Amino acid sequence: MFSRSLALPPPGTETFFLWGPRQTGKSTLLRATYPDALWIDLLMADEYRRYATRPELLREEVTLLASGRQVVIDEIQKVPALLDEVHWLHEARGAKFALSGSSARKVRRGGANLLGGRAVRHELFGLTAGEIGTDFDLDRMLRHGFLPRHYLAEQPARLQSAYVGDYIKEEVAAEGLTRNLPVFGEFLEAAALSDGELVNFANIARDTGASAHTVKSYFQVLEDTLLGRWLPAFRKRAKRRVIGAPKWYFADVGVVNHLARRSALERRTDSYGKAFENWVHHELCAHASYRGTGHGLSYWRLASGIEVDFIIGDMHAAIEAKATAKVTSDHLKGLRALAVDHPAVGARVVVCLEPRRRLTDDGILVLPAGELAETLRQGVWD
Repeated sequence: MFSRSLALPPPGTETFFLWGPRQTGKSTLLRATYPDALWIDLLMADEYRRYATRPELLREEVTLLASGRQVVIDEIQKVPALLDEVHWLHEARGAKFALSGSSARKVRRGGANLLGGRAVRHELFGLTAGEIGTDFDLDRMLRHGFLPRHYLAEQPARLQSAYVGDYIKEEVAAEGLTRNLPVFGEFLEAAALSDGELVNFANIARDTGASAHTVKSYFQVLEDTLLGRWLPAFRKRAKRRVIGAPKWYFADVGVVNHLARRSALERRTDSYGKAFENWVHHELCAHASYRGTGHGLSYWRLASGIEVDFIIGDMHAAIEAKATAKVTSDHLKGLRALAVDHPAVGARVVVCLEPRRRLTDDGILVLPAGELAETLRQGVWD
């Protein structure tokens, strides 16, 4: 239904990992790209048992395949031992694998074979505005979230609740990532309130009854299972004291809405503004990953509290997310302060709800949210 922006390699040409949060559409994309592939789905109990007890079966089966036929192993993290067989088949037989999963934690932390750098890493994000196209509805995106099924649903609340429940059951409990699931559930709700913010581990520890060390480890679980990511601070060539701690963003704003109990998002509210910022972060991350620009994303903040939400690369562009239909001088303070400390900054942009783009006297682009996808596609900030 949606044309995804991530371009996977042609069948039989590469071995690669495809990571992404649950329900982003990894399996759908792989089936569309490789309709003739040998498909191994480790979510199926019988498949899981076969390969968990006898990983060498993969070698015996793939050796018989015709040259150039792609092999897809879905949820590879469930049987990391298969990666030794994949490595051998890739080297000795030239077999090409697509290895997908929603958690790299068990693979990485278990010391599993990551193919010695021979496999490219791709990541599939939730839907972007460009993938939805002319039917893109910003308010729907902010309320429903980025997961295809949730975005399309008329009433996503039950799906969001089931998603969080399945995540705790299948990603956390099944992999033994934490022993105290009730506390982890409370942590998720507290963490949702920190979306787009500097995280105070001590405050979350106090609210959940866990230690600050445990809270830090829980954030690591979220990161490893691709439910969120840290946004680092930009600290190069600082003229004034800047904040160095990272900010946290969940990968799907619909999950945040459910955990933070945002029953409705209305424009001109703080909750809407936070959801809007999460969406801009999502669009920028997905674009950079799919285009392979190599430009990292960060934020810039002075000790005084003046900040800019997103910095692309080494000051290629500075972007503020403001969910307002009337951008004023107050909204531009961060971008103007940034130009004082970093005069060589490239484009300075405010993504907002104004109906038409305009340029301020000092060169700041006021960009309607509906034009963000096309501006990214043109690569003007790459």
